Amino acid sequence: MRRSDSPGRRCLQISSGGLKPQMSDSLRVGLIGLGTVGSGVAQILTEHAQRTAQRAGRPIEITGIAVRDASKPRPVDLAGIPVSTDPLSLAKSPDNDVIVELIGGLSPAKEIVETALEAGKDIVTANKALLCEHGNTLFSKARESGRTIAFEAAVAGGCPVIAAIGQAMSGNQIVALEAILNGTSNFILTQMLENSVSYEDAVAEAQAMGYAEADPSMDVEGTDAAQKLGILTQLAFGERLTPDMFPVQGIDELLLEDLRFADELGYAIKLLATAKLVDGCLELHTQPTLIRHSRPLAQTNGPYNMIELTGDAVGKAWFSAMGAGQMATASAVVADLVDVAVGRAALTFRRLNLWQTEQQFQYQNLEEIKRRYYFRFHVEDLPHVIADIADILGRNRISLSSVIQKEVSDEQDPSKPPIVPLVFMTHLTTEGKVRAAAKELNQVSSVRPPWLCLPVSDPQPASGE
Repeated sequence: MRRSDSPGRRCLQISSGGLKPQMSDSLRVGLIGLGTVGSGVAQILTEHAQRTAQRAGRPIEITGIAVRDASKPRPVDLAGIPVSTDPLSLAKSPDNDVIVELIGGLSPAKEIVETALEAGKDIVTANKALLCEHGNTLFSKARESGRTIAFEAAVAGGCPVIAAIGQAMSGNQIVALEAILNGTSNFILTQMLENSVSYEDAVAEAQAMGYAEADPSMDVEGTDAAQKLGILTQLAFGERLTPDMFPVQGIDELLLEDLRFADELGYAIKLLATAKLVDGCLELHTQPTLIRHSRPLAQTNGPYNMIELTGDAVGKAWFSAMGAGQMATASAVVADLVDVAVGRAALTFRRLNLWQTEQQFQYQNLEEIKRRYYFRFHVEDLPHVIADIADILGRNRISLSSVIQKEVSDEQDPSKPPIVPLVFMTHLTTEGKVRAAAKELNQVSSVRPPWLCLPVSDPQPASGE
């Protein structure tokens, strides 16, 4: 028995040998950018062509590549594939059906995507900065032209969170999202604690492993995770927020002792991106955060991402995968191409909450965000120091749940004033009270700058304010 679909569609043939796919016309791909991720995509598509064809129902063929330097040696065999330095021409070329944009940044990436959409191409991109800044414009343009933008690789490496929100969680209103969205920072924090190395040494190891760029600032300052949180917030809550609209703090001020103190208290420190509804208001922040050891997020180590979604119907759901490295992101790009080929990407794109123009939720006032906090100081070992700091916190109505004071190290220079670390954990309080106290703490002469304040993520609010 034979069933044939219309031209250009996958056909099924039932014979004595069983169900066999018959491949229709190929999906022709224009690949723009052949850096780390682009090379990984090319490697998968050329070295595993049969596998991707079987899963897509037709061959996925690279018909052209645009790069900055066409003479540069590449770690993948590109024999027979035209390589140019003109991405706009490739975006308009009738020789491809979908454009994969992997150059990053805002320009010329925005112009390339717009040109491709105008030429009737679908888009696959890993460019979180572009979508965070210009997503509304590009998504609307794609919708108007009947095209698709697939961007699973833009948010969490190999972790399929876009599909989870658009498909598996589509029967829910997401009420909370807490996530480790930057595999590089997670690798650095893991290296520091597990191998007792400094922040600087852990960054160097991440660079040597290919997890961090030569300039790791986007990762370690929290910008990368904050951009991804902005994209997820638009998907989950229908609200477009950029990193300049909510608190963003990186891991670059953390010391090894902070990770050890947190561990001693029963917590892990993770760069946590959070978006949640609190009394009907949307609260957002991306910061290094203390998370109890018992939670799956705290147990996510190395270059891995994890997203914890809470839906009003399903409750909590977790999604985790490699979040840093060449092949994790390349895997997500190829998965998007397969979804484009079978039509799944178009269905998901139409369902995603990307074109909402009216504000659905009020934004939580920054001063009113309620959390517990971790304070770490280096102070002169003098009488009344703890009392001075506790007095400032108390006058700002911040109550304490615990205090850790270590003795003077034998390695300190005896000719200088002894310096000791001092750690406070607070009960539930507000960001406004913490910021007010910070102004006074900066004036305490016995406190050596810089000191550190981190939020605590508790599964349930702590009492004690």
